[in-house]
Amino acid sequence: MKLIGPFTQILPLSNLPLKGALQDEQLNIIPNGGILVQEDKIAAVGTYSDLEKQYSDCEKEIISGDQVALPGLIDAHTHICFAGTRSFDYAARNNGKTYLEIAKEGGGIWSTVTHTRKASQSELEALMLPRMDKQIRNGITTTEVKSGYGLNQEHELKMLRAIKAADENHAIDLISTCLAAHICPKDTDLDEKAYLDYILREIEPQIKEEKLTNRFDVFIEDSAFTPQLSKAYLLELKNRGYQITVHGDQFTAGGSQIAIDVEARSVDHLEASTQKEVEALGKSNVVAVALPGATIGLGCPFTPARALLDAGASLAIASDWNPGSAPQGNLLSQAAILGTFQKLSAAEIFSGITFRASAALGLDDRGTLTEGKLADIVAFPTDDFREILYHQGELKPSKVWKKGKNNF
Repeated sequence: MKLIGPFTQILPLSNLPLKGALQDEQLNIIPNGGILVQEDKIAAVGTYSDLEKQYSDCEKEIISGDQVALPGLIDAHTHICFAGTRSFDYAARNNGKTYLEIAKEGGGIWSTVTHTRKASQSELEALMLPRMDKQIRNGITTTEVKSGYGLNQEHELKMLRAIKAADENHAIDLISTCLAAHICPKDTDLDEKAYLDYILREIEPQIKEEKLTNRFDVFIEDSAFTPQLSKAYLLELKNRGYQITVHGDQFTAGGSQIAIDVEARSVDHLEASTQKEVEALGKSNVVAVALPGATIGLGCPFTPARALLDAGASLAIASDWNPGSAPQGNLLSQAAILGTFQKLSAAEIFSGITFRASAALGLDDRGTLTEGKLADIVAFPTDDFREILYHQGELKPSKVWKKGKNNF
């Protein structure tokens, strides 16, 4: 066993509800705390002096200076397996061009599909690893990664294999999701329904055989797949044993209701959600995932995070790191900015990037600093947890432990 500390403050984020609004007064703050680690899990959390007396013979990792400890951060929605750039799109948007105009000029999702198809599996893995390095330097210990830039059997499987290989060669845990239903590919005569049938017939069986993922996603939008077709597709995948998540309500409403109907783990985006969708999500067990990076990248409204929390929903916050709409990839900065515009408490923000994010991914072994959870820990060089969000992502972690091992 190993005792890590003393920390000026520990925020275990334990005993907080999964749903609804939170106040900072609900945070259980342990002053002068310690974390006892056994192998890759947390054995105990408490005051350092008490743990030191109780476990006097254990190994010690001494923390010097003021440090605040939190659970390792969880980024529950990213697209970091890609090749190429979309700087053209960004510049064109800022010059007033529409999404359709940009797509006609060679930009949009299809641009990334073209570059990603040209890359080999090993090249995609090599491109992912420095992005994962950035994640762990920013305190993220678990990251979800989607396919969706292959859009056929060969290249969707290539992406998922690259994600699996990167996971095996990095400290961060990658949670893969198949987003073959991102858009209907341009280079096929298949319509939306026929393409979804193709995924079920040609791609899903190979995913199952190779155990590449247990999660599927679909983009429900006017430019992608209709709510009705998506619902049938998702129900079939649920019948085959997969966890489900949904890209919904990004530009038009409708996707969130499908997520509720199929009892998805989460519905992500929600920038176009109205009060009707907010109230429905508040009554459901679907985690609402805000993606402020997409708002910053596209200049569209933020997810109505305040309204969702007040309606009783569970709110997670993720970066949506992707080459098109959310290239920044800094979860903590985006969460702090969302908090400013939506008036979120520190407790709501930290919960949204830890245990509520783990719920969106169907993970119950992380997200809080409590006995039996993975020893995923991030420390920030400050004596007050409020400083972390105050600096909007510029206060970087001083240390990150993944499964009890110090990664820098």
